[in-house]
Amino acid sequence: MKFIFIIFLFTAVAFAQPQVPTLTKWATDLTGTFSEQQLNTLNSRLSTFEDTTSNQVLLLMISSLNGAVIEEYAYDVATKNKIGSKKFDNGALLLIAKADKKLRIEVGYGLEGILPDALSSSIIRNVIVPHFKRDEYYSGVSAGIDAIISAVKGEYKADPDTNDEDGDSIIPVIIFILFIIFITFVKGGRRGRGGFISYGSGLGGSSWGGSSGGSSFGGFSGGGGSFGGGGASGSW
Repeated sequence: MKFIFIIFLFTAVAFAQPQVPTLTKWATDLTGTFSEQQLNTLNSRLSTFEDTTSNQVLLLMISSLNGAVIEEYAYDVATKNKIGSKKFDNGALLLIAKADKKLRIEVGYGLEGILPDALSSSIIRNVIVPHFKRDEYYSGVSAGIDAIISAVKGEYKADPDTNDEDGDSIIPVIIFILFIIFITFVKGGRRGRGGFISYGSGLGGSSWGGSSGGSSFGGFSGGGGSFGGGGASGSW
């Protein structure tokens, strides 16, 4: 009888875990928090960023983790949907569990050098969470995605109180080296989804494009990217 109860309990817990969705857009809201226009704006921004740089950044907002560990769930979502290219592992996921008041930035292998844990943590604490504490979810997500994009471009710097003291001094050097490698590689003529990729063009500032009506972009398709648990988590 005890054995049967244990099996029942294990089964109940397993089914309580949130399903890992198959993502077909760059921005997915399963809570009904964002309007269609807001989602179109986010999708247009992230689609354009991928077309311009080949880096894939996705947003997923769910209601609750149902007791699941956010690091494990974010990893499962990122790997199931194969965010980023197989060759460069250049994907990132912004996961938000609204009812749990938890969030995480999951970073692919290829972006861990330029978007390290310290920077991800800084974006969560200093950019996203202040908005979320005021129930400004769209503003927080918009600012957070802007910061992630800036970090990938080497423009976002962690705040001075970041605990990774030894690593802080070398982060700008790593970012600069990776940026030079990127520029050199692109000038060699790598081809992306929409033709030859030109890094750094058309991505300046924090302006958000997008359609106020129907979507003018196609659907998201994972490129086979891999993840190793890099990133940061937070709450509000």
